Amino acid sequence: MQKKATILSLYSSVKSLVQHSKTDLYQVINTTLAETCFHVGRLIVEYEQNGSQRAGYAAKTLNGLSTRLTKEFGKGFSVDNLENMPRFYNVYKEEYNQFIKKFQKSETVSRKSTTDAVQKSETLSRKSLFNLSWSHYLVLMRIEDNYERRFYTIESFNEKWSVPELQRQYNSALYERLVLSRNKKGVKELSVRGHVVATPSDAVKDPYILEFLNLQEKDLYTETDLEEAILTKIKDFLKELGKGFLFVDRQKRIQIDGEDYYVDLVFYHRILRCFVLIDLKIGALKHQYLGQLQMYVNYYDEEMKTTEENKTIGIVLCKNKKENLIRYTLGKENKQIFASKYKIFFPEKQVLKLLQQNIK
Repeated sequence: MQKKATILSLYSSVKSLVQHSKTDLYQVINTTLAETCFHVGRLIVEYEQNGSQRAGYAAKTLNGLSTRLTKEFGKGFSVDNLENMPRFYNVYKEEYNQFIKKFQKSETVSRKSTTDAVQKSETLSRKSLFNLSWSHYLVLMRIEDNYERRFYTIESFNEKWSVPELQRQYNSALYERLVLSRNKKGVKELSVRGHVVATPSDAVKDPYILEFLNLQEKDLYTETDLEEAILTKIKDFLKELGKGFLFVDRQKRIQIDGEDYYVDLVFYHRILRCFVLIDLKIGALKHQYLGQLQMYVNYYDEEMKTTEENKTIGIVLCKNKKENLIRYTLGKENKQIFASKYKIFFPEKQVLKLLQQNIK
């Protein structure tokens, strides 16, 4: 038995090492491919600028280049791909130049400083501006707003979004939804640090986009239908809630003065270290809903949370809401209870962009 346990332990260690190596190798391949596409784009741009190429002649050039490269290296050098590479270069060239300057500055400092500084410089030299796949950048380069594009770039890397996940987050107007709850400084931070969750309000979105529930196919649906649909697609719902959320329970029974009450959905937020209670409503927000959720939150704060955990957050998810109703019901000092709308289809991004113009 001892020998078998040792072999299993060895197998586990080797498996972990191989998986880690494959992940690192995949990252290197992605970085190398993206950088190659960037520099191919640069060469094409410089060639066309030096030759003052007309569009028709430039297309002929790309056709010839595609034929030669495909014959030499195989797929990956179609005319469409070659057309995308100069676009990629033009979109990212300023960021790339800034990255190179930062690296060169760090390298210069390292030669004059301590061993620690040298190590930091060596770490930077192993990094790249391009840490995503070429397929990711084909989506990202089409985002015109620099702040928005940087935000999705950071989140794609930090949250390990696949290309379909990136496309879905973009279609759901995640950036615009987060911008609406921030001032100018907060908008800039989104493009530098991504979505950082430090306070309860950071963890709450408005609206939530639930197109993946496919409820638009129903003429009428109840709160039970909404809850069942969410539980069926709980992984998608967790992604929409955002980073840090863990599912705990549904229809959690709590007893107050001998009466039973049920919390629709209970989550835990590992970053904020607190419970998050969600009450589902299919109609417009009413003050009674906020009062009931306040009772649930107070109960969890007194009976469920430990002394090391932070105060419970409550969210009423509803079809419509009125800000004055929330303000007068909860008061200006409220930092725990929130009301957010939900939509069962992708929002009109242009409408959200118009709303955020008052922030920029």
